[in-house]
Amino acid sequence: MFIQGIDIPEGLGPETPDVWPFSVPAVNDLLTNRLEFQSPVTFLVGENGSGKSTLVEGIAEAYGLDARGGRAGRKYGNNRPKSDLGRSLRLDLTARGARQKQAGRRAQTGYFLRAETTFGFAEAVSGMHGYWDENLAEHSHGEGFLIILQTMFDKPGLYLMDEPEAALSFMSCLRLVGLMHDLSESGSQVICATHSPILSALPGADVIEVGDHGIRRTKWDKLEMVDHWRRYMADPGRYLRHIVDP
Repeated sequence: MFIQGIDIPEGLGPETPDVWPFSVPAVNDLLTNRLEFQSPVTFLVGENGSGKSTLVEGIAEAYGLDARGGRAGRKYGNNRPKSDLGRSLRLDLTARGARQKQAGRRAQTGYFLRAETTFGFAEAVSGMHGYWDENLAEHSHGEGFLIILQTMFDKPGLYLMDEPEAALSFMSCLRLVGLMHDLSESGSQVICATHSPILSALPGADVIEVGDHGIRRTKWDKLEMVDHWRRYMADPGRYLRHIVDP
């Protein structure tokens, strides 16, 4: 692993905690509590607006990855300053993570895959050395995602993902589960924000639920998301009768 914990130390946080993103309960929690990573694969799960993507982006910035996504150790001409969270977040690096950071950009391995910016970024790096050979325009959205994942997630490193299931079918999600498992076995660390009960079911993964309560560690079968999916698949009408006129 590369990161063993995160928090916002006193003096680096906001003057008042009621400003975004520190007003988000999951982020605000870090002002007083440290989040420890206990497994090579960690899933951050929560509703829209819960702060899971904000946390992953903050970790990316604090580690030195481009907030829009991309490879570790590369600069993409992004002159934007770090976000308030990226500047405030403290990463407790493992010895391995510290060695990689000290070794310089060329020694860094990893990738930040952000679903909402992936294809805009892919167009910008198309044809550059060290990326995929395929023309993603000739593939479906989901196929393009898998090409990026299979090409870029190929060495032990820190891999951050923000809702990678966005473009993937059920079977493609299963392929991603296999890739995450292989990464964990290779010595990589994966931190993934997701809505997917398929991805978050990876055996041995650490599951953290974020929401109005802040941050709490839980089990896959205790997730509110999983309960809703089970109920919906068993009887869609129980949900749809409140949404669709009979």
